[in-house]
Amino acid sequence: MVKIRLKRIGAKKAPHYRIVAVDGRTRRDGKPIEEVGYYNPRSKELKLDREAVDRWMKNGAQPSDTVAGLIRKAAAAADTAAAPAAGTAGAAAAKGASRQS
Repeated sequence: MVKIRLKRIGAKKAPHYRIVAVDGRTRRDGKPIEEVGYYNPRSKELKLDREAVDRWMKNGAQPSDTVAGLIRKAAAAADTAAAPAAGTAGAAAAKGASRQS
């Protein structure tokens, strides 16, 4: 079974992780099938290739609990970035455009 999980990289006491699609029987830092992102827990930096993750999940890959949480966090960040926040110029312009319709 293919799993989407974290592969640890980085120095001792300075963890960085790659988010990888890997056969579930391989060791934690074994050779991945595909790298789909990375995560730095110290700076909370997260980069995720959503298309690759969706493709793997459609093919039956199971994310680990931690990766599932990171996927939800990335989706929430993408949703808030796509919608303008209330009280900003973008929101006012969008509201004004809908009134004219």
